[in-house]
Amino acid sequence: MFKTFRAALVAAACLPAVATAQDLDQLSATELYELARKEGSVSVFSLSSRIARVEKAFEEAYPGVDLVGLDISSAKQIARIAAEQQAGVHAVDVLYIADAPVVLRDLLAPGRIRTYVPPRVAGQLDAQFKDPLLVHRLSTKVLMYNEAAYPNGSPVNNLWQLTLPEWRGRVMMVDPTQRGELLDLLTEIALHPEDMAAAYKAQFGQDIAVDADLNGAGEQFIRNLFLNDLILLSNSDDLNKAVGTRDAQNPPVGFGTYSDRRDNEEEGWALQVANDVTPANGILFPAILALADKAPHPAAARLLIDFMFGDDSADGGVAFAPFNVPGDYATRSTISDDPDSVPLEGLKAWTIDTSAVAQNRARIADLIITLQ
Repeated sequence: MFKTFRAALVAAACLPAVATAQDLDQLSATELYELARKEGSVSVFSLSSRIARVEKAFEEAYPGVDLVGLDISSAKQIARIAAEQQAGVHAVDVLYIADAPVVLRDLLAPGRIRTYVPPRVAGQLDAQFKDPLLVHRLSTKVLMYNEAAYPNGSPVNNLWQLTLPEWRGRVMMVDPTQRGELLDLLTEIALHPEDMAAAYKAQFGQDIAVDADLNGAGEQFIRNLFLNDLILLSNSDDLNKAVGTRDAQNPPVGFGTYSDRRDNEEEGWALQVANDVTPANGILFPAILALADKAPHPAAARLLIDFMFGDDSADGGVAFAPFNVPGDYATRSTISDDPDSVPLEGLKAWTIDTSAVAQNRARIADLIITLQ
């Protein structure tokens, strides 16, 4: 259980600034800790419920600094930060967030967040993971299936199979109008018209005919998928249960999160990634760590971001342990991926083009609305 969010903010309200942001950016974790103990706490909005495990590890590593976490979707984080800051409220310190195309436009561009790269790990991150946003790990929205029901491998090896009658009403995803990562997935598919056209020909043996009002084979796939009774759900737990329940008969497939496979044993699931899929099984997208503008606990906020990148061991140690699971991929070069993961270079997922997705997602959102 997370601590009550509001209550934990009261004790640390409005401490005087001890250094400029530029000064704080250069401090080591040890130096930040001395200041963070005076601040007393740090708050974070998190896209992942795994922040509860980070909370325990952080407080053990840094006694006297209370970590307060709120598990909240990226879309809700963006809306909440915009509304609070417009009202002059600066209550949260750190955002752990996805939906990078909207984060760039609605949070970074107007100055509602800023990018802080911990000096300790800066040299171990590729440039693309440090600017314009700090990327903690790469996560996924990919096609998942039930490996107990299909012990010989995925029942789908071409995305276009999902538009066939045999999969009518048996493909799932969380509603992309409610979860930005799924809208990014569909937008990325639309941005690969040539790949989707080639996959169509491989599946059906003929060239695709694209409807006159659509821009390419990717958009045609989206339309055909919805017309094949795509099932939209409100949350990933329902999707994982429907797709992955171990004794399910003739279960559906779904576009979900590869790393949710970590809960197979506890939940009685048999989730597995469908990796051998033409032209791709989904997307890789960045999970971002950012400082909120006018963070009330600026030293502790930086300390938390530093901590979440893990220690110098090969698996990142206890700080990175919640995220070192099959299907999550560390951006820090010193951390090895979980040995049960499909190697990153072998995962048949597109890495989203954040800029291109940002420019095109509104058009795809409009298309989806006409299909629902």
